[in-house]
Amino acid sequence: MNMGALHHPVMLPQIITALAPKDGDHIVDATYGNGGYSREILNQADCFVAGIDRDPDAISRAQSQMQNFGEKFTVLEGCFSEIERLTVNTQFNKPDGIVFDLGVCSTQLDEAERGFSFKSDGPLDMRMSKAGESAADVVNSMPEKELANIIFTYGDERASRRIARAISTKREEAPLRRTFELAHIVRSVLPRAKKGQSDPATRTFQALRIYVNNEIVELCDALLASERILKESGILAVLSFHSLEDRIIKRFFQQRAGYATQPSRHQPIQPDAEPTFRLLPRKPAVPSTSEIESNPRARSAKLRVGIRTSATAQETLDAREIMMRRD
Repeated sequence: MNMGALHHPVMLPQIITALAPKDGDHIVDATYGNGGYSREILNQADCFVAGIDRDPDAISRAQSQMQNFGEKFTVLEGCFSEIERLTVNTQFNKPDGIVFDLGVCSTQLDEAERGFSFKSDGPLDMRMSKAGESAADVVNSMPEKELANIIFTYGDERASRRIARAISTKREEAPLRRTFELAHIVRSVLPRAKKGQSDPATRTFQALRIYVNNEIVELCDALLASERILKESGILAVLSFHSLEDRIIKRFFQQRAGYATQPSRHQPIQPDAEPTFRLLPRKPAVPSTSEIESNPRARSAKLRVGIRTSATAQETLDAREIMMRRD
């Protein structure tokens, strides 16, 4: 994302239309980032917003950026999958709306030392919380076959075995430490990108980021938690940027709205389960042509929105099966 996107979050008008904030509402911005959604929600109505982020830098930004909103804004540090725990003893324990933007924060991409981007050289890190296993740890220690599986599963990269073999060969010479090193290795075994195509390293970097930050489990847990805590008629808006995330969100909403006709073979059929969401609309919204032209990062964005019913939360979501489906 370019720096202008700091002031123009992806699909902001559609997000605001979906949430339709009203005076007195309590809305959770579960991926605070640079606070673009939080600020606009608070500018739209006399409401209350809680911003969640696991990145210590984002928490610091929120504490300084949002002071002028006073008690209307609350910052909560933690993973968005912990939304239920983070809000349980607050005024946001039964929110009127929840929004997730699953893209990488522009500030994280712009700071080379965070190691998220192959466009600038930095340490091979990619940890959103700045703690735990880094991308360097993964590429230097994971068995080649497992590394290939990660790149294929989380990056939809058909050349995953070739890339993993190249990484394995290179790390025998010396450990990989820098983003430029990894990007060069990936590009060396893939065809050069044509004009208008993504950099060949994109899918591998995406896959490593998802794995390092446990994003698929986080997403599934966050969807289930949101289903539990949203009040009746509450809005759940989820913005995704790649097919794996969107596939999980799509199947979640299909199942919860009663459209899924083939439940997981690993889970018991629940013929009497009432729909927990109504879809608004059934198909995802996408950014306008003008937005994509001004912010190329928006080109793959999809926004799915559901309205919570009064039905009891269903509590299950089989991510493994969803990831294997291509519908």
